[in-house]
Amino acid sequence: MERVRDVSELPKAHLHLHFTGSMRPATVLELADKHGVRLPEALTEALTSGEPPKLRATDERGWFRFQRLYDAARSCLREPEDIQRLVREAAEEDLKDGSGWLEIQVDPTSYAPRLGGLIPALEVILDAVETTSRETGLGMRVLVAANRMKHPLDARTLARLAVRYADRGVIGFGLSNDERRGLARDFDRAFAIAREGGLLSAPHGGELTGPSSVRDCLDDLHADRLGHGVRAAEDPRLLKKLAERGVTCEVCPASNVALGVYEKPEDVPLRTLFDAGVPMALGADDPLLFGSRLAAQYDIARDHHSFTDEELAELARQSVRGSAAPEDVRQKLLASVDDWLAS
Repeated sequence: MERVRDVSELPKAHLHLHFTGSMRPATVLELADKHGVRLPEALTEALTSGEPPKLRATDERGWFRFQRLYDAARSCLREPEDIQRLVREAAEEDLKDGSGWLEIQVDPTSYAPRLGGLIPALEVILDAVETTSRETGLGMRVLVAANRMKHPLDARTLARLAVRYADRGVIGFGLSNDERRGLARDFDRAFAIAREGGLLSAPHGGELTGPSSVRDCLDDLHADRLGHGVRAAEDPRLLKKLAERGVTCEVCPASNVALGVYEKPEDVPLRTLFDAGVPMALGADDPLLFGSRLAAQYDIARDHHSFTDEELAELARQSVRGSAAPEDVRQKLLASVDDWLAS
């Protein structure tokens, strides 16, 4: 019988981690206390018990509840030192899970009111990322994401800002929040601005709605990567298209189950995507609310989908290839994956 290697020692890249959602539960509680923030009871109970809150975002009400808890946690981030703490702790958690490269996703608009405006907010975030990366040794960059629930003109403003800071650590442009709201094509100009500025296109799609939202991200936003993308499994022709184009799907199994997209971990179509040749980068999405971090996603692939260590190593390679890491970092990580497999 093959000896099972430790997935937390498997070198990998983490391409789908939201800013507030990366926080440790204890940190939210401490910051709430520090700033006198009254958290919703459901959130406090979840954070103190260690049990993720009961979520189900397959209807509007469920999504609203998820968003409310997320916004409450975000309201605890009020000062630059809070941002610095979040980034450092996110890096520490990733390093524990074998990550050698992290692209953290943030909409700076959400933090602007408390940090002196949009530009100061982004600069605080980028400074924290640069300092943390230097001090911890973890390669870190930022993906600026627009909010699908806001006006497309806001997304254009963010895209221009993201391009301005491409030399300070911004590597991509995304589109998050409820994909049932707002058409992808409404944001095509914002994504064009980002692409013309050399940024990766990485919108969310194919999670809460079906294959059509994946097609929209490909056709209207020219996605290089897809946040989630799992619902593409329902359309064999779309799977073929993703595989041929080499579009990486940032698949977050624990998140899919927590939000009710799939009933059980074994229902997440990891095997379908993998066998179709669609590149994947497993991600934790919002560990604060979903209760598991990066290595646990690889455990799901192993325990619920019978991925062998060779296949887990290939998943790790796909995450590295799908990243915006510089070539020397990629080669080093890919060599380390081979070392893990040879161990």
